[in-house]
Amino acid sequence: MTPATPSPFKLLTLADYLAYDDGTDTRYELVNGELVAMPTESPENCKLAKLLMLELAKYVPIVLINLKDLEIAVSGRRAKVRLPDLTVLSEAGYAALAGQRRNTITYDMPPPVLVVEVVSPGQENRDRDYRHKRTEYAARGITEYWIVGPEMQQTTLCLWVNGQYEDTVYTESTPIKSTIIPDFTLSTAQILALRQLPESLT
Repeated sequence: MTPATPSPFKLLTLADYLAYDDGTDTRYELVNGELVAMPTESPENCKLAKLLMLELAKYVPIVLINLKDLEIAVSGRRAKVRLPDLTVLSEAGYAALAGQRRNTITYDMPPPVLVVEVVSPGQENRDRDYRHKRTEYAARGITEYWIVGPEMQQTTLCLWVNGQYEDTVYTESTPIKSTIIPDFTLSTAQILALRQLPESLT
């Protein structure tokens, strides 16, 4: 991922980022004041995020779920904005976005209640999702952060408790226990199996 800040001498503020438009459809995260172009993810990861959204929609109104189209302002050394794979908003968070120019959760808005990241291959991606975003989402007060790791065949559920995350790692057929979606019953094995086409379509 390549920094794309308009000037190499100017670090962007959150206001700069929200006003920035380079005339392209490129998606950016803001990382410590620098624009970082987000490349298209693998078809497998995109498919898994989409199918997981459909599973969440069995328990949560679809209007509260965002698929790769919600920005969250988080804490960092300088201004920082993340673009999660999946987010679930509270009703208050949904209401706060009404009438806004772009789909961005700023510092003065309620944070999402659930964020899901599907980890792409590579150590850099693992560091970003398991370390950096984990710290940022905890500081933002996001109740649950799910890290779905296809390579590691596990799902890590980070639960916000007294200002920090407590992690539970789910592997194989153990059902995931969510406080936000208590009726959710899929295991990691079942989540990863969502990527398989039905026999009638193969």
